Amino acid sequence: MSPSPSLADLVMHPVRMRIIQQVGGRNLTTAELRAALPDVAQATLYRHVAALVDAGVLAVADERRVRGAMERTLTMGTRMPQVDAPELHAMEAEQLRQSFLTFLAQIGRDFDRFAAADDAIALREYLGFGLAPLYVTTADLAKIQQGLAALLTPYLTDHGEGTQRVTLSTVLLPDPGTP
Repeated sequence: MSPSPSLADLVMHPVRMRIIQQVGGRNLTTAELRAALPDVAQATLYRHVAALVDAGVLAVADERRVRGAMERTLTMGTRMPQVDAPELHAMEAEQLRQSFLTFLAQIGRDFDRFAAADDAIALREYLGFGLAPLYVTTADLAKIQQGLAALLTPYLTDHGEGTQRVTLSTVLLPDPGTP
């Protein structure tokens, strides 16, 4: 029996990353997920969903029979799809580089989808990006991350009417030139 994949291997796969992003904060049926990811073959999509469910990253909120087939409603599971510091530290340089490039490619794909949307101009009030250098210790960084988690928790679930879904992407990139 082969060992189970690391969380990084699991969530940094391009298709699984897109699945997690689609489900994040809401319940989606497998049909809705297929519609959101039309370029992913159905069998491939289901295989990746199964891997995420098995790992606890996704959970099955409901199942119902539709025309003889079982349709599942997916939601986020109990396991957070974020790679922690020890796992990042344990990665080989090439695996870390590939994971980061996968992450950047997903952000680029999302931006292209936004820019091509019919309502992109109207949605620009929700767009923002920038860089800011921070001077922190590892303890400061842990405090910032805890504060961000507390601040963002109420916004991680779709509350319906009047809200706009946005993706917050964070990158903490140490400056190797700083002592």
